[in-house]
Amino acid sequence: MTTPRYLDVHVLQTVPFANLNRDDLGSPKSLVYGGVTRTRVSSQCWKRAVRLEVERAISDPAVRTRRVPAEVADRLLARGWSQEAAAAAGAQIAADAGKSGLKLDKGLTSVLLYLPTAALDALADLADAHREAIEATVGKKGAKGVLPSDQVAALLSERNGVINLFGRMLAELPGAGVDGVVQVAHAFTTHEVAPEIDFFTAVDDCLPEDAVGSGHMNSAEFSAGVFYRYASVDLAGLRDNLGGDGQMASDLTGEFLRAFVSSLPTGKQTSSAANTLPDLVHIAVRSDRPVSFAAAFEAPVRPENGLAVPSRRQLSHYAERLERLWGTSGVVRHGYASIEDKPLTGLGEAYDSFGELINDSVAATRSPA
Repeated sequence: MTTPRYLDVHVLQTVPFANLNRDDLGSPKSLVYGGVTRTRVSSQCWKRAVRLEVERAISDPAVRTRRVPAEVADRLLARGWSQEAAAAAGAQIAADAGKSGLKLDKGLTSVLLYLPTAALDALADLADAHREAIEATVGKKGAKGVLPSDQVAALLSERNGVINLFGRMLAELPGAGVDGVVQVAHAFTTHEVAPEIDFFTAVDDCLPEDAVGSGHMNSAEFSAGVFYRYASVDLAGLRDNLGGDGQMASDLTGEFLRAFVSSLPTGKQTSSAANTLPDLVHIAVRSDRPVSFAAAFEAPVRPENGLAVPSRRQLSHYAERLERLWGTSGVVRHGYASIEDKPLTGLGEAYDSFGELINDSVAATRSPA
């Protein structure tokens, strides 16, 4: 019996003139790989786009914030609390959170907390249940805490689907840490890229009639290319995070795959509209270990009537050689969907659509094959 342990997803995506992820100077992020410079999109950047897409799909958002006390106070104001009482409630939550090991500065936590939005509502509910006691502390210096610290800590430790997928590092709050089960690689172009400089001007519509010239001028950097993207899901770890709930693990795996395939970072999109879809998606359910195909592009792809076709061919060729070298005993199921007309070897069964590929891959994660 071969037990599914990991799911790998590989994507080739052509992105036109864009700057999805820029560095501190405004240039597209880059790396040197195989002796040439490539455009790069950081894992943090694309992972945020994926996370937000998963949140929308499951209708259960999470927030990263240092302003938990202020967020709770805002909710209480909306419920009819006075400004003073709402602020006192926020101060109570800040004090109780501090008892758990979180350091606080003027009501802000020293680290970003990552928790479900619903937990903020639950903290407001907790304050509501102790409203009379909280209102009695208004205007009193050194007022003792009236909220149960264990309940505050429990709500700050709440988790939802995206937290179970992507994890949470929170050493300051015992028991709140969650091991992430998703690994996301930095996306990079399969070929060498030289960024383009775009000089632009803006017209001042209110200039006097005799005035000439633009109201503003500047330059920005963009690039274009075929990106290789890769992520892996620890299937066993996800089930552990969910307390053994296999159905929820399958549902989250499917939503992650759909989000990873369809999402795009938003950097400079209003000025570039680089809203492309992937050219190829390959998914492998494995029993041995995660396997990236990044090494397929260590030798940069050379143009042959474009770069997308040779990139797909190079990925296929590498996968076939690696399969021969490593063997297939660790592969539970693998397949691909692509706009390529010709069959691609080494990538498993060919599918007509991304949806069919995702559904069959998720089904293969549910039980031993």
